[in-house]
Amino acid sequence: MKYPIAVIFVLSTIAACTTTDEIIIDKKGVNMARYEQDLAECRGYASEVKTGEKGVRGAVSGAVVGGAVGAVLDGTEGAGRGAGVGAVTGGAKGVNQGEKEEVQVVKRCLRGRGYRVLN
Repeated sequence: MKYPIAVIFVLSTIAACTTTDEIIIDKKGVNMARYEQDLAECRGYASEVKTGEKGVRGAVSGAVVGGAVGAVLDGTEGAGRGAGVGAVTGGAKGVNQGEKEEVQVVKRCLRGRGYRVLN
């Protein structure tokens, strides 16, 4: 395998993805049934972030940059490999960014409803 660093980077980027399951609140005095309902509604708002579209845009821009760099370094063959690596890396980065935005939307929503979000 010629690109072990790229593969490691992509895998670590994907592994670093965050989810709304990681949100921690101060539960003291909280009606947990009401919290679960509020959390579900806030996650609904977060689904409007369009994470998939961010992944596609990242993959396209990554392919363009990777192809250009690959072409400079290794001609036509390098352009193809560079575009592939760039697409995977850019797509993973775009999805990761979208997921982080989703988490921020949920946290802001919960804070707006009076919960103390600890993380």
